[in-house]
Formats: sequence, C-alpha cells, structure tokens
Amino acid sequence: MANLANSVCFKHSAALRLPQQHPADRRSSPIGFRTFRRSYVVSSSDFTNENREFVIVGGGNAAGYAARTFVEHGMADGRLAIVSKEAVAPYERPALTKGYLFPSDKKPARLPGFHTCVGSGGDRQTPDWYKEKGIEMFYEDPVTNVDIEKQTLTTNSGKLLKFGSLIIATGCTASRFPEKIGGNLPGVHYIRDVADADALVSSLEKTRKVVVVGGGYIGMEVAAAAIGWKLDTTIIFPENHLLQRLFTASLAQRYEEFYQENGVKFVKGASIKNLEAGADGRVNYVKLEDGTTIEADTVVIGIGAKPAVGPFESVGLDSSVGGIQVDGLFRTRIPGIFAVGDVAAFPLKMYNRIARVEHVDHARRSAQHCVKALVSAQTDTYDYLPSFYSRVFEYEGSPRKIWWQFFGDNGKLKGVLLESGSPEVPFVLFYFLAFPKVYENRKQIQLTIKEFQLLPKLARSQPIVDKAKLQNASSVEEALDIVQSLL
Repeated sequence: MANLANSVCFKHSAALRLPQQHPADRRSSPIGFRTFRRSYVVSSSDFTNENREFVIVGGGNAAGYAARTFVEHGMADGRLAIVSKEAVAPYERPALTKGYLFPSDKKPARLPGFHTCVGSGGDRQTPDWYKEKGIEMFYEDPVTNVDIEKQTLTTNSGKLLKFGSLIIATGCTASRFPEKIGGNLPGVHYIRDVADADALVSSLEKTRKVVVVGGGYIGMEVAAAAIGWKLDTTIIFPENHLLQRLFTASLAQRYEEFYQENGVKFVKGASIKNLEAGADGRVNYVKLEDGTTIEADTVVIGIGAKPAVGPFESVGLDSSVGGIQVDGLFRTRIPGIFAVGDVAAFPLKMYNRIARVEHVDHARRSAQHCVKALVSAQTDTYDYLPSFYSRVFEYEGSPRKIWWQFFGDNGKLKGVLLESGSPEVPFVLFYFLAFPKVYENRKQIQLTIKEFQLLPKLARSQPIVDKAKLQNASSVEEALDIVQSLL
C-alpha cells in the first residue's frame, strides 16, 4: 500500500495544519517546483466537501479513469471528491460524435450505456457506482477560482471546496466562430458534452440540409451520422483533402469517394465569411469568402478545440502547445496539483518534445499514470505512444462500416484502415514511415490480433525497411513478415 505519511485525511478534522508536500511531489522534476510551507489554521465547517484529501476537477474520460484508479488502490472511499460542470457522471466522450448522433431507428448510444470505464472493458461507473465507492460528487457546478496558498476551490454556485491534492482534468472547449459572423445563431452547433449532443440531435430531427464545417475527426463523424438521417449533407474545409494531418492525399481520396457515394458533397479549399440567419432567426445559409452561398438549416462547427485552463492559469501554462505544464508524472509546478488528459502539456518522451494530445486513449492512460504516481511508489515517467482512431457509418443497417487507427506522432504515423461490409470490397491499408502508398491496392478481409499488435511496435521502433522489397510483397501477410523480421 502507498506511503501516505505526509498526506492528510481532512474528513473528520475540526482544525487542520496543511501538509508541506505530498510524497509524489518530492521526486525530481524538470519543471522546477516551488517548495513552501503551508501552516495556517482553518475550520472544517467552512468547506462544503466532506472528502478533501483528493479532489478531481472535470467530468470526462480522464476524471472517470482517475476515479477508478483511486478505487483500485483503496484510496477513494471518504477521501475523493469530483467536481464537474456536467449534469451526469463521467462518460466516454467519443460516443457523442459517433453512436449518440444516430437516429432513433438505428439504436443510438445513450447514457448510462457509455459511462466510464466501459470504453476499455471496465465497469459502467454510474452515479450509484460513485456512491458505493464513497466518492463525493458535485454536478453542474464548474470551478471558477482556485486559491493555491489556501488549497481551496470556489465553484459557480459559491461552494468552497478544500483539497489536499488536486487533479485538473478539465479537457477542452470547442473552438467557436465569432458571434459577429453568426457563430451563436440558433441552429449552429458545437459538440463537447452531452447537452451539446442532445441539442444537435434535436436539430437533426427537423432539419433538411446540414453543413459541417471542418474536415477532421468531428466533421467526418458528424457527416457520417447525418447520412444515417438521410439528410442533404455538405462538408466545408480549407485544406485540400480530409484529415490532412493524418491521411495521404490518395488515402483521403478513397475515404472521400465513399462519402460521396453516400450523397455527401465536399467544398474544399474554402474559407467561410459568415453564417446568415433567415426570417425566423435560425441559421439559413453559409456564405463563403468567394461569395458562394450554401443553404443550411443546421450547421455543425468542428474546427478544433482549446484547452480548458479556466481558473487554473496561475498553476502554470505551456506557451508552445497551450495547456497546463506538467512533468512525466503529471505534476504541475505547484506541489500537490496535477493535470491530466487534453489539458495537460506533457513531455512526449519518445519524440523528445512537449505535447498536448486530445484523444481518449491519452485521457485514460494519463489519468491512471498520474494517480498511480500520487498514491503509490511509482516513479516511472509517462512514455506514451500517440494513438488516434475513428469509427464511422456504424449505425444499424449501414452497408459498410469503417474503422481506422494510427500510431505515432503527427507526420510520423503508422496506420491501419479496416473496412467491413460486402466481401468483395473490404480492404486493410497500412502505411509506414516514408512510404505511405505501399498498400493502397492490397486487399484483405481483416487483420489478425497478432498482425494488429505489430503496428504500435513499428511506430515505436521506426525500423528502416527496404521500400522496394515491401512494395513487391504479394500479400499483406508477406509484407508484415518483412517488417516483423526487423523488430
């Protein structure tokens, strides 16, 4: 069990002398911590929360997986509190732009079906689960202020919460169009939480024409869902092809062709001037910089996200990638305060640079790593292999479902695209560093587990491969044997 000699259980104390440092904070760190003694006396009656040893701020994947890790180490009951702006318990956010948007006749995802940690095969952590584990929950009450010296949080409703150790898991907020160009018009949607997704579903139920702005994850997933509603769907983006950070032009073309076969229209290389409202005040059309107008009664903006640093700027931000600066154990420069998930700017060890990763896999892993470091003797620094995936057209009755995953840093990616449907057309496509077009004409029904497990190993080792030899491989299996021999 963890050595917690210097941590304090605040629950039953009438007066408290605050700790100098948590054991996890005494380990060496590249950030350069302030070390100071906190030694003032406060009354426990001033604070709303009963559980004060550990407090998590956030309601998404990272918060849910952090809570599970506290439970696994026997450190949650009577010790852990979670404060969230959400009205529901932490959940698997990727569902919001995938299964949640399916029409009612295609079995859409709904809570409690995707509470954390079902996405990784764990328990479904409903509100009752948190009660059973002795975790104190504060819903719909975002934190508006943090007092570092006093170790307190103030919420929007005026609650004063005490913490011994604080984990910031606030994620991101959607990048928005300015109000002056119509970014807040009725019928214009952004997706970051369940309330956003509910509002979009309500619009889709009565819309005719959808315009999706953005050619990344959000745009592609929302457009695929709109096809399930049989809606007139247009995607607009400024790049030359979809998912330009990940896909080669030829792979993107294949992806785009499938969308077009399903009726989706693309407007590439375009910039939006403004969104215009109709007589009823709702968005009516999208106007491009070249003067072109595109009719729409629902517009979904998927142009990226910003780290939700909110009241935590004083904890220390990273100027290069944004977010809260942490070290390899997710410690900020303030003893006892940590940050995980999308909001954390952490050392990406294998590429020797600071990064922020907005992906569910990192949210889960970073939360688990942080809590293990906080409550146990773990001192290993986080060594993360970036991983990205998407699934589209998975609704009931879809003639073809597509799933893809990439491993590695942007620009240094190894990937696999899996397509299922009619046995005449499925294919598996890999691409490795420096030769992205090798497999574009190779076909296979699916990868074996052994073959799939090879991909992250390749991404980490980045072996030098004889490109000509690989291109001449007669099958995917033969090509895999070639690269397997290099590991």
